[in-house]
Amino acid sequence: MKSTRIFVIAGLLVVAGLAAIVSPLASSEPDGLERVAEEQGFADSEKDHALADGPVAGYEVEGVESGGLSTALSGLLGVIATFALGAGLFAYVRSSGRKRRRAES
Repeated sequence: MKSTRIFVIAGLLVVAGLAAIVSPLASSEPDGLERVAEEQGFADSEKDHALADGPVAGYEVEGVESGGLSTALSGLLGVIATFALGAGLFAYVRSSGRKRRRAES
């Protein structure tokens, strides 16, 4: 159990470090979908989605002036949110399995 906890914490630290360090280095050039939309002439017809005004929309944290820091924080928030969601889902599945085994006993 202790080695699993250390593994998870180490993995989380590595991913958080990568998100903070590598995110600001991402290319500002259009990705594949944007490029195809530009080449095919329908890039101007795009519409904002429901979360376009969110606090981390566009891979930037609202209110942070530094572009690199804003992107790094956005990456860290994404890692934390994804980990929390996964851990919550894992805990739910684990507890429901325990309840099922108790009911069968």
